[in-house]
Amino acid sequence: MYPELEKEIATYERRTPKSAEAHKKNLKRIPLGVASNYRAYDPYPIFVKDAGGSKFRDLDGNEYIDHNLTFGALMAGHCHPAVMKAAEKRLSTGTMFGMPHDMEWELAEEVCTRFPVEMCRFGNSGTEVTMHAVRMARAATGRDKILKFEGAYHGLHDAALVSVKPHAPEFGDINAPTSVPGGLGVPKASIDNVTIATFNDLNSVEHRFKQFSGQIAAIILEPILMNVGLCMPEPGFLQGLRDIADKNGALLIFDEVKTGAKLGWAGASEYFGVKPDMICLAKSIGGGLPLAAFGASRAVMDLISQHKVFHGGTYNTNPVSMAAGLATFRHVLTRENYAHVDKLSKKLTEGYRKIVAKTGIQGYIASAGANGALMLFPKEIRNYRDWTTIDTDLWRYYWFAMVNRGVMAQPYWWDEQWTISVQHTDADIDKHLAAFDDVAPTLAKVQQERVGKEPVMAGH
Repeated sequence: MYPELEKEIATYERRTPKSAEAHKKNLKRIPLGVASNYRAYDPYPIFVKDAGGSKFRDLDGNEYIDHNLTFGALMAGHCHPAVMKAAEKRLSTGTMFGMPHDMEWELAEEVCTRFPVEMCRFGNSGTEVTMHAVRMARAATGRDKILKFEGAYHGLHDAALVSVKPHAPEFGDINAPTSVPGGLGVPKASIDNVTIATFNDLNSVEHRFKQFSGQIAAIILEPILMNVGLCMPEPGFLQGLRDIADKNGALLIFDEVKTGAKLGWAGASEYFGVKPDMICLAKSIGGGLPLAAFGASRAVMDLISQHKVFHGGTYNTNPVSMAAGLATFRHVLTRENYAHVDKLSKKLTEGYRKIVAKTGIQGYIASAGANGALMLFPKEIRNYRDWTTIDTDLWRYYWFAMVNRGVMAQPYWWDEQWTISVQHTDADIDKHLAAFDDVAPTLAKVQQERVGKEPVMAGH
């Protein structure tokens, strides 16, 4: 560990003793002391007291500009007035029905008007809707296999927990990656039904369709690979996938859990000009409440109508979440707000680039819509394996140093990215850039001292 990193962690511990105490208490009853593994990190995570707008406060009263925003689920920002008003109204008219209500049609109309789908169904999380999309694709094609990309994250069901963070040498040939379980408890049969290709490599996809001719039901991907910071699709890659799927009678599923709200008004299909067969939405469409959706053509979704595919859920179309979702679509995810976020994104990105160039950091800034990341690589990464060479202690210095200066630049973990909410301001971006300007010279110095040495391999 770098001395500079040790110093920042010591500062972090001095600033956050109540978080340390809370984590120690949690460990007695909760594995890792947190409710989701992604929230666990050393020496302990920050515990939140409250939040509003673009900021949150921890138990010790420290305030942070928040670009974590619940792993990108809060493009609305904290406690958006329109969302809060809609949700609060519903709290007094019934929190659960388990029966149909008018908001179902209203939100389905919003989704189908904005995204290239004819019908949709609702759920509560990204895991749920990617799971249902995979099942729908298998039912529509009569095939069992799914093709996903190495390093991609699509939730926590068995078909998704394959080759999420595989390590060398178990991940095999880059042209034909091995299907590696994402942990214990994933059945071998599930692993065998998920074949892996390399992002930005159409040849690896073609190879899989030849190898498993007539067996692959669907290609599922995030249009931007986001489990590696931010990895953009190269020109022609998404259209190439569209063509391969069409040629082989498979469906193309866009997992837009992260990109659906945060790339622009109509998500990745509008941003990149490629239309998928199915779309999965979650995170930011709920404005801070649990809400997700999956949609496709009427022909595919009619499999539910015909009772050939079963879809259910006690909490589906929970009225409080639906009210929040309607407010989010109508008052948060507006073209005016996208213009505001794009302006802030450009300011943050250009500011980072100037500081990177000035200090000599070997790295670049990846940015798309509300998303962005400082990528500590000498050249742009194309796939998961490029990303695994990141120096994790260097990244940790950046994260702790920024947090100690009142800016949570992104969620903890070097595979994440920042989000800019509709409630962020020019002043927030100025403070973010001032913090980075303070941190960057030491970041560059540590990195330059590291040149020629083996980097710590990524993974968590």
